[in-house]
Amino acid sequence: MSYVGKWVFHSIGMVNDSDEMVYLSAEEYLKAPMPYVDESDEEAVADEMKERRQMIGGQIAVSEDGKLYMLMPLPEGVSKEEVDQAVKAGVIKLHDGMMTDDPKTCEERDGALWLEVGEGMSEDGWVKLSDDDGYLTFMTTRYVKAE
Repeated sequence: MSYVGKWVFHSIGMVNDSDEMVYLSAEEYLKAPMPYVDESDEEAVADEMKERRQMIGGQIAVSEDGKLYMLMPLPEGVSKEEVDQAVKAGVIKLHDGMMTDDPKTCEERDGALWLEVGEGMSEDGWVKLSDDDGYLTFMTTRYVKAE
């Protein structure tokens, strides 16, 4: 399998009532309880929903030169002019029309994709992103290769 290309949101891991990790689809995630948000506070709920929509809109781009880009959609309601100004001012960076940070280094080893995370984050400074089920998992979010 080639890891080069776009990877889109598949599911996000959350701990259930039995302290087990379960993966929720985008629809399930949007409907999931918000135990850390005061659900009587409409503004807090709206902010959480905005964050969740951003999360499910996230993507990963893996390039042939060993760079990995974590991509997030542009915020709703932001004009092209505002985006252009933010890029020019160095407030945000774009890759494939989405917001990103500096690219991370990745490499394929023995058929798996590894991400450089730096010393102290793992024994050798690298973590395995790919799994046997064909997902890339970054923290608790699973991505699947776009068709």
